Amino acid sequence: MARLIFDTSVLVAGERAARRPLALVDPGDDVAIASITVAEMLLGVELADGRRRRARHAWIEAVLATFFTEDYDLDVARAHAGLMAHSRRSGRPRGAHDLIVAATAIATERTVVTLDRAGFEDLPGVNLNP
Repeated sequence: MARLIFDTSVLVAGERAARRPLALVDPGDDVAIASITVAEMLLGVELADGRRRRARHAWIEAVLATFFTEDYDLDVARAHAGLMAHSRRSGRPRGAHDLIVAATAIATERTVVTLDRAGFEDLPGVNLNP
């Protein structure tokens, strides 16, 4: 059983392909999302209008009913601070939300599943799904 955490890019791709959330995982995998990922998905709902808004709302509700949401807690905050410091020292800036997803993965011992590998590569302690 793999312990995975989905980045927003994976969920957006699933939504665009009109796939059910469970179709995104292998049976037996333990999949979660970070609380910041929920915020990013809800932003998509807020920015949409009409029929698209209803469809996005339905999608995020299905995601929330399917996957566990990992909170931003003290362990995540500690990992986040370490990743921010690493990013600054290395001179390779990263997206703030990517760092939070990565920190959540470290703190909860999960592997990041993303379509944006560049946002996560070379971060210490972060495992990426190939």
